[in-house]
Parts: sequence; C-alpha cells; structure tokens
Amino acid sequence: MNQPSDVISETTVTVPDPDRMRELGRALAALLRPGDLVVLTGELGAGKTTLTRGIGEGLGVRGQVTSPTFVIARVHPPLGEGPALVHADAYRLGGGLDELEDLDLDAALGDSVVVVEWGEGRVEDLAEDRLHLTLRRPAGEPELGDGADEGGAGDEERTVIVTGVGPRWDGTDLAALAGRGGAGGKTG
Repeated sequence: MNQPSDVISETTVTVPDPDRMRELGRALAALLRPGDLVVLTGELGAGKTTLTRGIGEGLGVRGQVTSPTFVIARVHPPLGEGPALVHADAYRLGGGLDELEDLDLDAALGDSVVVVEWGEGRVEDLAEDRLHLTLRRPAGEPELGDGADEGGAGDEERTVIVTGVGPRWDGTDLAALAGRGGAGGKTG
C-alpha cells in the first residue's frame, strides 16, 4: 500500500457525467507511456470502465474497451505506434498478486499501459511507480450492479482522486487533469 513518502503528487477532479469521465481518460492517456501501471478503485458503477474506455481512446488502441470482469483481462493492441492497453479486473480474484501471476501482467508492463480495476491491495508490487485513481459516487446514489460501469451509468457527478506514486510522477502536472475532466479540482 502507499506509504506517505511514496506519494509524489495528488489531485482531485470533479467529473459531472460519463462523457467527461471518458474525456478525463483521454487526458490521462496523454500522460501515460509503456510500463505505466494504473490502479482503479471505486464501487460498482463509479465509472472505472468508462474511464478506461477514455484511456483506450486516447492511446488509440484496437477494439472496444469493455468490462473485463468475466474474462479477467483483455489486451487491446495499438492501432499505431503507441503502447497496447492491458485492461484487467481483479474483482473476482481474492489471492492478490499470486492469482494475478497467471495473467503475466508484469511481463505486459514493459511495452503496455496496464490498467487494473479493483487492483488496490493486489497489484502494487507490480511496479514501484504507478497511478492510483479512486472514483467515488455521490453518497446517496444506489449501487447499479455489475454491468453499470460498462455504459458510464448514471449522470451523477463523480469525484476522482488521482495519486502519482513513485519517482515516475515527479514533476508531472496531475492538477492539469482537473480542467480536462470536468467541473474542477484541487491539488493536495
């Protein structure tokens, strides 16, 4: 888990709707490069898959980015010269990194951007440098179920906390994401 000294930068972005969540993903893609690990945390329907869809669009990868819940991981090769996107879902995995070893995510990290939904507490050992994104729905909004994230469910505002961990993110202006994702944000 993150140690306070590992956190290089953090910003909070308010995202008003699914279209802006995808826009935030495209803005994140502009910061990502091969070898980057992105860990997504948030309850069902928070927008994790919608955000990843935007990352895929920004990276210019092949195939529609959909929830990998039942297949555990999908690889989206690049259409051009950029990195592939490996989109994994650790929701159904209980054993942490041991169960993820069969997915060879560590091997994929060298030339891909790896995004892991439900990865907190499971994949941090894959990379010293990583981005943690915590997506939060409004407190009163009901859970929308397993497929809800798929279509960017709900037009309710979301809060996304973007935390850069490790030297890779030193000097990266994560606060600039606040203007790209939606209504505003703050840097912490």
